[in-house]
Amino acid sequence: MKLKKLLTAAVSVSLMATMALAGCGSSDEGGSAAEGGEKKNTAKSGEAQAVTVWAPEEISALTQEKLDSWVSSSEWAGQYTVTVSAMGEGEAATQMLTDVEAGADVFGFAQDQLARLVAAGALSAPGGTFLDNVNNNNDTGSVGAATLDGKVYAYPETSDNGFFLYYDKSVVKDPSTLEGILADCDAAGKKFYMDIQSGWYNVAFFFATGAECYYNWDTEGNVTGAVCDYSSDKGLKAFKAMNDMAQNPGFAQSTGSDAALFDPNGGTAGAIVSGTWDSSTVQELLGDNYGAAKLPSFTVDGESFQMSGFGGFKLVGVKPQTDSDKLTFCHALADYLTGEDMQTARFEANGWGPSNKNVQASDAVQSNEALAALADQLQYCPAQGQYPNAYWDLSTAFGTDINSGKYAGASDSDLTAALTELENSIKEAK
Repeated sequence: MKLKKLLTAAVSVSLMATMALAGCGSSDEGGSAAEGGEKKNTAKSGEAQAVTVWAPEEISALTQEKLDSWVSSSEWAGQYTVTVSAMGEGEAATQMLTDVEAGADVFGFAQDQLARLVAAGALSAPGGTFLDNVNNNNDTGSVGAATLDGKVYAYPETSDNGFFLYYDKSVVKDPSTLEGILADCDAAGKKFYMDIQSGWYNVAFFFATGAECYYNWDTEGNVTGAVCDYSSDKGLKAFKAMNDMAQNPGFAQSTGSDAALFDPNGGTAGAIVSGTWDSSTVQELLGDNYGAAKLPSFTVDGESFQMSGFGGFKLVGVKPQTDSDKLTFCHALADYLTGEDMQTARFEANGWGPSNKNVQASDAVQSNEALAALADQLQYCPAQGQYPNAYWDLSTAFGTDINSGKYAGASDSDLTAALTELENSIKEAK
């Protein structure tokens, strides 16, 4: 097979005309630069080319160490040098959107930035063998998070940015139902803390009942429409559940640092909704009473619903290149960065939750209560898409009104009217 066949495994046509890959060529065996192929070394001989990688500070040293070892033992040894710089996912996306050409060749980012990065021409999509690895080796949610308009644009890196339940086993006897958690907390003089003033958290109720709220974007980064049916019977049931919870003496709105409220010396938390970022604090404070589980179910008008939420994921992107051989190497590098070896290393060193199905199934990951609870929860959660700023503001105002008692004792028709107003505003948001 000719050497250029690898390029067909790694490359997708860039959205930026100035960085278009159409001129990269195709294999003598047929096919364009966006089609499949085998992984082979197509790097040019001569002086080693520099490749830059952005990774969060907490894993930058590990990433450099692992990539040095991988390159030196690969067919690309001597052809490329890789330098890892510390750059958080949020900052990386901002920098890439500001100046794609000046950005790193390979970079990590949060999945809710995918549409904007595609629109900016900052992503060269995987193809062929590398695309197969994305689809076959990662969980469904993370692959969906890397996909826009049916096309995969990035490599899944984690499957751990969601929320679930932490609870004090001495307080909460059965974490499976919201009603039981609230009753246990109230009986013990404790509280169940959750943020319902955030559009990231209150979708746990709306999505549970089958209501929908998401935005469609084109590849130019424009909102083309919003799907929202919060004024439906499904939305009404979710609203009623939140409204009832807000009036329950066992509930309290999140403080923003709820894990500390498990402090045995005066802490007021019996259970909280949070994520893996709080696992070490909660474990330290609760000790033998530490519990983690998927979110509970709740009952409205005699019907039970499993709480949902957003699934959050980290992705790795490859910047388009004018040099097709370097582009191939960058895709191979991204493939390694998000593969089984690296995902295992990040879990062991930093507790990052893997998207790789083999790593998820390992004994070490399965024995991690927080990650196991999150994995259980994520099966009920769609991947978070991109939402305009106005959506978050509207959700905050809505949740604040619920917590204020504005809707205490309100009729179904009054609640539906409020939902209709919210829905219309969400659909108008850009």
